[in-house]
Amino acid sequence: MATHLITGAGAGIGAAVANRLHARGDDLILLARDAARARQLVERYPGARTLVGDLADPDRLSWAFSHQAVPDRIDSLLHVAGIVDLGPVGELSTKTWHQQLNVNLVAPAELTRLLLPTLRVSKATVVFVNSGAGLTAHADWSAYAASKHGLKALADSLRAEERANGIRVTSVYPGRTATAMQAKVHSQEGKEYDPADWIDPESVATTILMALDLPRDAEVNDLSVRPGR
Repeated sequence: MATHLITGAGAGIGAAVANRLHARGDDLILLARDAARARQLVERYPGARTLVGDLADPDRLSWAFSHQAVPDRIDSLLHVAGIVDLGPVGELSTKTWHQQLNVNLVAPAELTRLLLPTLRVSKATVVFVNSGAGLTAHADWSAYAASKHGLKALADSLRAEERANGIRVTSVYPGRTATAMQAKVHSQEGKEYDPADWIDPESVATTILMALDLPRDAEVNDLSVRPGR
C-alpha cells in the first residue's frame, strides 16, 4: 500500500486522482488550505490524513508544517493544485502575477523542499501537473504560462538533482480539461463552455497513475495529453 500526498484533491484532476487512489486502498495525505477544508476532505475520503497549508502563502508553509505531524513516508508527491487568471500584459496587476506564481510555482517548490528528506528515504515519485501553457504561451496567458514554464524548469532541475537519490520526477501537460478552472477560462474568454468538448479529468488521472505505477526500472519524464476530438 503506497502513501500519496496530493494538492488540489478537492476538485478537477486532483479529485479524480484522489478518488482512484482511495478506491484501490492506498493511503492519502491531502493538503488543505485551512482546517475547514481539511474536515471536508476527510469526510470525502474516509481514512485519509490531512496537512494544512495555504499554497497562496508559500512563505508560511514551513511554519504551518512545524505545528503538525508530517508523515515519515511518502511514496508520491502529486502537485495538482493551480489557479489561472487571464489578461493582456498591459493590464495584469502585480497582485495577479504574484497570486499565480505563488500557487503554481513557488508553493510547489517550497512544498517539495520541505518534504525532500522524506521523499529521498522513500525513493518517491514526484508528479507536477503542468499545462499545455507550460510549453507554449499564447496571448492573454502570460502570467499563467510563466508560472507553468517555471514549473517545467523546477521539475527538470529536481529530476537532475535527485535522480541519484532514487526520486523520479514526471511532468504531465494536459490540454484543456473539463474542470471548474476550464469553465472560468471560458468565461474570461467570453466563450460558451461545453465540458464534452474537452478532456475528462479521469483521462488525465489515468496518465498520472500510469507514471506512478511504472516499474522502478523506468520513469516518465514528460507526458503531453491532448483532447482526442
